[in-house]
This record gives sequence, structure tokens and C-alpha cells, in this order.
Amino acid sequence: MTIQEEVGQRRTFAIISHPDAGKTTMTEKMLLFGNMIRSAGTVKGKKSGKFATSDWMEIEKQRGISVTSSVMNFPYRGYQVNILDTPGHEDFSEDTYRTLTAVDAVVMIIDATKGIEAQTLKLFKVCRMRGIPIFTFMNKLDREGREPFDLLEEIESELEIETYPMTWPVGMGKRFQGVFDRNNEQFVKYAGDEQEEYIPYSELDNHPELTEDPTYQEAEGELSLVDEAGDTFEIEKVLRGEQTPVFFGSALAPFGVETFFNTFLDMAPAPTPRKSTKGLVSPENEEFSGFIFKIQANMNPKHRDRVAFVRVCSGKFERGMNVTLGRTGKAFKLAQSQQFVASSSNTVEEGYAGDIIGIYDPNVYRIGDTLLTGKETFEYDELPQFPPEQFKKVTAKNVMKAKQFYKGIEQLVQEGAIQLFKRPYFEDYIIGAVGELQFEVFEYRMKHEYNVDIELTPYGERIPRWLKEDQVDSSLFDDRNMLVEDREGNKVALFKNDFSLRWFKDKHPDVELIDLFEVNQYTQTNE
Repeated sequence: MTIQEEVGQRRTFAIISHPDAGKTTMTEKMLLFGNMIRSAGTVKGKKSGKFATSDWMEIEKQRGISVTSSVMNFPYRGYQVNILDTPGHEDFSEDTYRTLTAVDAVVMIIDATKGIEAQTLKLFKVCRMRGIPIFTFMNKLDREGREPFDLLEEIESELEIETYPMTWPVGMGKRFQGVFDRNNEQFVKYAGDEQEEYIPYSELDNHPELTEDPTYQEAEGELSLVDEAGDTFEIEKVLRGEQTPVFFGSALAPFGVETFFNTFLDMAPAPTPRKSTKGLVSPENEEFSGFIFKIQANMNPKHRDRVAFVRVCSGKFERGMNVTLGRTGKAFKLAQSQQFVASSSNTVEEGYAGDIIGIYDPNVYRIGDTLLTGKETFEYDELPQFPPEQFKKVTAKNVMKAKQFYKGIEQLVQEGAIQLFKRPYFEDYIIGAVGELQFEVFEYRMKHEYNVDIELTPYGERIPRWLKEDQVDSSLFDDRNMLVEDREGNKVALFKNDFSLRWFKDKHPDVELIDLFEVNQYTQTNE
């Protein structure tokens, strides 16, 4: 096939939601359809010993949560599907934000019993900033939940996006009978197990057990109202991120997932041109290029490996090819390359725009790096960096483990879930994170992957502000307003609270304090 045909087959998307809305369960059902697994392990399958395929880290299995972005690749119905299952926990939102730069569409899962929750809103806003097409799946219809009209109204008012119900539910909980599939003009009947019956609209009169049921008749009336008064479907609006197609069902049952998945793949966009320092780069460009959006250490603890995840943006990837690292201009050979179903990997020989490929990292890559072939060197747009909110001093309990301690910190910091700072003169190591769970995962991984017990001394919540090199005066800082360096050597002030920050601004108006979060928001909004 030509590069153009290969690119046209690719569908690369992330699944976002609030914790417990059913994101990982939905991922597993998609893997079942792709014949990648024989049976799905529920996320909280502690007693049975079955765990979700995409939760590969030991701490995720223990807690029943996703704390890393998993990558899964498989063929399905003529498409090459790349799913990125993001962490739902808000402490890992930075990992999710970066993952969203590597996808062409997003599936937003909403718990129909709860509606829009805090983390959903946060992630949705990032998608809107980037103009990513959003498809919505209302989950858990096999339980009593909120009325469909209420849920649609909440999406429109809270998220400020048009809705178009692709399917419409008949009842919920014990009264749940199935969904009207508006796109394919059929009724999908729920049987209470994994079997689904598809009844064309033209044959519904032959099913009086449905049509004479009061719950069905009520839903039919609601559907008429949606047909008459609802928004019209416009694929152009969907692709611009201004309208979201909405599907109803249950990922756990599972019900409505196959209808959703098939429709989604037909509607979701193939890879599109990406912004770089030399302008837009077409996915059909002959020269290979891609960027690293994630680095993961120890996916195989026996080999102490480091894998850099590359989103292919143009041309053809081939195992063993020579590439240039845009940041340094140095050449590398990509000898080891893999595609994944969570922690299981297969050697991959080739890839095209939209594919996510894991390459061996000889400790030279950084998140955001561009890899390319050809004479012209350029870099893709910088990935967002978000400032941490909590800080702790980290030390090794056993000084004899110093070598493992420094190696562990270096590798885990490069993954981007935590950030490293040092105090000049003191040589204290300080790690910063968005939330407490990140510190727990860091401590767990240091112990189990690097065999180092660590001690964490809290500095509490701090407000970080970056400083310009020519404005740094160490005499202005103390333990209350601490001066530290980030891993790039940039000076950062960690203010104890808002009062300390305001007092410093009033006292030293000439010192410019840079808020990294504001910089990111400005950059993304003005892309």
C-alpha cells in the first residue's frame, strides 16, 4: 500500500474519564473485539487474580487504578487501531495531558449515574484547547442513573459543546432494554448477557414484546423529540471539536460498545498535519518524523529497560533505520522497536503516521524530542510542562545504596510523573509532584525496581515561580521562600503560600516571576 493508504487506515485515540467511570473496562472490551485477549479481567479483580490488561504496573493491580498511560495496538475491521488508556487519577493529569498531544481523537466516558465529574471537566478543557474531536460514551446504563436529557443538557452547559445522540436508550437499570441506533437505523436489543440482537427499524413491528412495552414507548416518544428539536449531525463540527456524538451503553455488561466502536472508527479522523518549527508537516510526507511523548523505565524489570514512546507523524518507520535527534543533531540507529498491548510487546518492523512505537532509550531521549530523517532538521511543538504543587526532600535510608538511589531518581524523573529540584549549596534532592499518589508510586518503584528504601520529608504545598538568570539574587530567599534549581539548571523560587508570593512581589517588583501553568495555557490557546 502507498503511504497515503496506510495513513488512511490509522485511528489513534485516547480514552479519558473520571476515575471509576469505566475507562479501563472499555479499553478491554475493544481489545476483545480486536481478538487481542480471550477474556477481560475487571479492574478490581483482586480476589480472582484477574487484572485489567492495560494495568501493567504492580501498584495498579493492587489498587485497581491506572497510574500510567498504557498503549495498545491492533488491527480491526480494516483499521489499524492505536488506543492510549490514560490514568484517570488527577495526580497523574500531566501524563494524560502529554498523551493527548499524541492522539487524533478522544473517547470521553461519562458515568450515567453521576454525570460530569471534576477530572472529566479538566481533561475535556485540554481537548478543547487543542481542538481534538471528542466522542462521548454514557456508561453504566445497566444501573439506575440520570435521565438522558439531563446528561445531554449537562454536557452542553458545562462543557459548552453541541451534542448529537448517535444512540438513544430504552430504560435503564432493570428496565434497560437496549438502544435505538440512529446512525444505522436499527434497534440493538439488550438480552442481559453478551449477546446483542440487531433489529432494523423496518422490522420492529414484528416485535410486539418491545413495541407494546410502556418503557419502549416512552423512549420512542423521547427519540421523536430528539429528531425534531435536537441539533443536526455535522461531521465537520465533530472534527473541529465543536460537536460530540453521544452513545449510550454499558462497558461492563458489555452492551452498546460494539455499535459505538464501529461507528467511532468510521467517523474518527485519520492522522492530520502537525505543527513544527518549519510549519505544518503532512503525514504523507516521504521522510520519517515523530516525537517522544512518554518515557517508561522498567516495563521489563528483568532487563532494566527504558522505552521511549514515539508518535509517528510522517513517512515510514522501519526497524534499524538511522534517525537524527532534532534537539542535538546527533544520529541514532533505532535497532529495538516494539508495539504494545500494555506491558506485552512485539517487535515491529514498520510503522506509519498515527502509530505509537516503543524504542529502546539508551538514556539520551527526553519527553518532547523530535526524531527525523532527511536533510532538513526541525522540531515538533513543545509538549506542555506543568508545575508541581507539592514538594518533598528525598534521601536514601541506606547511604550504601547511593548508586541505585541516583539512578532510580534520574530514570523516574525522565518519565515526567515527578520533577526534580536541587538546593544550591545544600545539594538536597527535592522532588515535586501534582499530588500525593505520585509520591507513593515513586517510593514504591524506588523500592521494588531499584531496591532502595527512601525517606520523604514534606515541604508541603508550595507555589513555584521560575526566575530569569540575570535576576537571581540568593540573598532574597530563605527556608520560607526557597531557592532551588530544576534539572535544566533554571532557578525556581518555591513560595510557602499566596501571602509570601504577594509580599515578595511588593518588595521586589523588578524581579519577574514566571508561572509555568499560565505559559502553557497561553501557548496552547494560541496555537
